Amino acid sequence: MSWKQTIEAMELLDSATATGEAIAEVVRSRGLESITVSSETGQGGETDFLQISVAGSIGHRSGGEAPTLGIIGRLGGIGARPALIGMVSDADGAVAAIACALKLADMRRNGDELPGDVLISTHICPSAPVIPHDPVPFVGSPVDMLTMNYHEVSPDMNAILSIDTTRGNWVVNRRGFAITPTIKEGYVLKVSTDLLNIMSAVTGRSPLVLPITTQDITPYGNDIEHINSIAQPATATNVPVVGVALTAEVAVPGCATGANQATDVEMAVRFCIEVAKAFGQGMCAFYDPEEFARLVARYGSMNHLQTMGRAVD
Repeated sequence: MSWKQTIEAMELLDSATATGEAIAEVVRSRGLESITVSSETGQGGETDFLQISVAGSIGHRSGGEAPTLGIIGRLGGIGARPALIGMVSDADGAVAAIACALKLADMRRNGDELPGDVLISTHICPSAPVIPHDPVPFVGSPVDMLTMNYHEVSPDMNAILSIDTTRGNWVVNRRGFAITPTIKEGYVLKVSTDLLNIMSAVTGRSPLVLPITTQDITPYGNDIEHINSIAQPATATNVPVVGVALTAEVAVPGCATGANQATDVEMAVRFCIEVAKAFGQGMCAFYDPEEFARLVARYGSMNHLQTMGRAVD
């Protein structure tokens, strides 16, 4: 279980003075030393980026060949101060990512080392801007998406789970978390059966899939609406990306306080940990490489969807 780590992450991030270095010190105290913290300032304010590396027993950092899983906590900010007091719904991506790091650290200390490396990244901003959005307002990012992807998407990742609060819509109307179809190089592929099976085992329920559209997988800043930033890592890499969406029965503003559901976040954390175990063992495929090759051979490259596209007058 990941209850302890999820609650600890919530307590750490539910603070007006939360910083990347403060979080890093807690993670280091659990035995994970490979952590980098960097600060960026944009039009929406300042944020600290965290990159945490958890070495596997036969992962690339140890000279092995087990694949590396990336876990990215996506969000605008953990808080929207001074407009709102407390942690916002949008914080769940960072909460889940930090909880994953704490859980993996505790597992290592208890003798359970994963085969593959796990790279975890997110950012910490207690004072992000609130932005208008239909049907409910969101929390904006203090920096632009190119900056976020630069700090959070690593070339060492062989597949990525992108965790993001996805409650500000009427698309999924169930509490818990959902996963997206696999996204790769501008293609929205079929949903991974391996991931659906892991999800069912973790939740004890039928799996839930978040529908995404072509416009959701294009880069931010192209004047086209996106469901949120859950698919944005896929614009900065050619490895497969799957979104892990924290969902609700109703449309909840990203800037709502008191709206973080610990039970839902904990399930998402367990899911990510189980995927990390299976992926490093070669027992969890995000997509079928042969089928993807046939798609590209028949229909051509879709890499242009990872760009800003043609200029529009």
